[in-house]
Amino acid sequence: MEHEPTPSQTVGPYLHIGMTDRRSVTRMAGPEITGVHIRLKCRVLDVDNAPVNDAMIEIWQADGNGSYNHPDDPKGTPAGAAFRGFGRAATDEKGACAFDTIRPGRVPGTGNAMQAPHLNVAVYARGVLLQIYTRIYFADDPANDSDPVLAMVPPHRRGTLIANPDAHEPGSWIFDIHLRGNKETAFFDV
Repeated sequence: MEHEPTPSQTVGPYLHIGMTDRRSVTRMAGPEITGVHIRLKCRVLDVDNAPVNDAMIEIWQADGNGSYNHPDDPKGTPAGAAFRGFGRAATDEKGACAFDTIRPGRVPGTGNAMQAPHLNVAVYARGVLLQIYTRIYFADDPANDSDPVLAMVPPHRRGTLIANPDAHEPGSWIFDIHLRGNKETAFFDV
């Protein structure tokens, strides 16, 4: 008897066991880093809006001045050593994890067009054979209107890339990653 595998049967639990144990990096910028300090709260949800409790999220970002913590930073001014610019966290039983960081600055894109402040995201999860990539933008940023990458996303899907302020916790932002379904997050082929 042959049947279609369910999302929880496709890859199995080994991703969570092998990649997330003791490898979390949730403080991306310490208190000594200049910029607007934020807490980014992410959730990973499946096609039924159920939490994915064994996913992992990786984030890369520029500092508040738009410089990456990398010697090949496109601005030529790498972020200071105290700014990590990288985070990794496993989701909990609610499909959630959080990062303490700073709001990134604008970075140059193709043809030197400036990109809106954003975070680059990789999601690893059961049912996903290769990591999937997306971005997180901020709801109140006027630069979103001119961001060249966001402009490539169909208008009705752009909201899936927007983090919103947490009304209950000032300085915190909420971002949901929907792996499938009618609320599916826009993912990028990189």
